[in-house]
Amino acid sequence: MNPSRVLFISLIGFCSVYCITAFAASQEFELRIREHLFYPSNLEVPANQKIRLVIINEDATPEEFESYELNREKVIPGNSRTVIFIGPLSPGEYVFFGEFYPRTAQGKIIAR
Repeated sequence: MNPSRVLFISLIGFCSVYCITAFAASQEFELRIREHLFYPSNLEVPANQKIRLVIINEDATPEEFESYELNREKVIPGNSRTVIFIGPLSPGEYVFFGEFYPRTAQGKIIAR
């Protein structure tokens, strides 16, 4: 067998195992949007770990999850859900808000 082909197949296998392990190791946390508010408004997560954040928009209107500290923004259509991966986070507080309703849709992720 061609050495280049063996290397390519080995690389594909390694990447597959690495990706599966990385996604499996992520803890899942849930945020809900209801009446233009985030629930919970303060979400505690473990520090120094990758987090799988599931955001469920229970409102009929869209909302944009935005956080400058987390470098994330994502529009969540009404009555739908999305997943955002964040971290690993250093211990601290990370503010987020809903860009379409910033006066009410506010919260923070607290990494401990």
